[in-house]
Amino acid sequence: MTAPATTAPSGEAVAGAFAVREVVRVRRNGRARYLLVCTVLAVATVAALCGSLAYGDMAVPLSDVFAALTGRADAATWFIVGELRMPRALMAVLVGIAFGLSGAVFQSLLRNPLASPDVIGISSGASVAAVLASSLFAVSGVLLSLFALAGALLTAALIYALAWRRGVSGARLVLVGIGIGAGLSSVISYLMTRSEVTEAQSALLWLTGSLNGRSWDLLRPLAWALVVLLPLLFLAARQLPVLQLGNDTAAGLGARTERGRLQLLCCAVALAGVATAAAGPVGFVAFVSAPVARRLAPGRGASLVASGLTGALLVLVADFAAQHALDLVDLPMGASGQLPVGVVTSMIGAPYLMWLLIRANRSGQGG
Repeated sequence: MTAPATTAPSGEAVAGAFAVREVVRVRRNGRARYLLVCTVLAVATVAALCGSLAYGDMAVPLSDVFAALTGRADAATWFIVGELRMPRALMAVLVGIAFGLSGAVFQSLLRNPLASPDVIGISSGASVAAVLASSLFAVSGVLLSLFALAGALLTAALIYALAWRRGVSGARLVLVGIGIGAGLSSVISYLMTRSEVTEAQSALLWLTGSLNGRSWDLLRPLAWALVVLLPLLFLAARQLPVLQLGNDTAAGLGARTERGRLQLLCCAVALAGVATAAAGPVGFVAFVSAPVARRLAPGRGASLVASGLTGALLVLVADFAAQHALDLVDLPMGASGQLPVGVVTSMIGAPYLMWLLIRANRSGQGG
């Protein structure tokens, strides 16, 4: 009885095995880098949060901050940390997460770096509704936030309907959104000229995007909204990698493109709406967060988790700078002696927008 003959692997088989190992190695390295980036961003966000709670007109040692967080601090320390600073700091975190995730979904789904809610008119719709409610019905607080959320949803529905031509393409939706946003900005300007001086001052401060005076009463609705929206977004985001391939390719792979796109857009609009309702249209956070996250962890698609953490860190640091680093700047509104956080984020986002446009023109994509 003879043993079975063994044959040496062919050159193609060796090359194929090597290619598979390389693909596995690249994917493993990509996941490790993405995990490292998310961990660093989370640690930096927690550090910035602790700094916001500890530093102020009256400095609080970190040991007392931790005591307040664990319920072991005295009443005075709890009042400073828990009642005055914590709602504002947590609001910055949640608003940053919501704007960062919303921008990441818009830009990835529509495959356009300009497609963020503050560029295509979603935030302008929320602003018009808030200014109308404030000037005509004198509403404020949580009710004003609800008007802003309704304005964002109605504006998104209008943009989607006008962009619909047997489906929605990313470029058409962005162009329609920019046009709608320009029109809504004109409406805001008209309403401001018709308002009383005190109402115009209050509306202007809100339109800039501010976290001044935020309390637990305004934080709770935003927190509950994110508890509902975040799971829905990550469920819908399972279709995002396929949808990013384009309508024809996604349809060829069996994906229900319009239904998946509509689910993702609804989540992104709702996130932008609740964030705008809570803090006003804080400019450029949604626009900047996702590109920064993708540069930190390239090749990871939409990078939703990293984008949300980048947004949270950006708003926290910007609000800290608005409170303390720029407190010598003469605030035109003179309301609280502190710059609105939207001014600081605009200082960061406007140069980035200019750089993006210059880069697009150099590469021949600027039209």
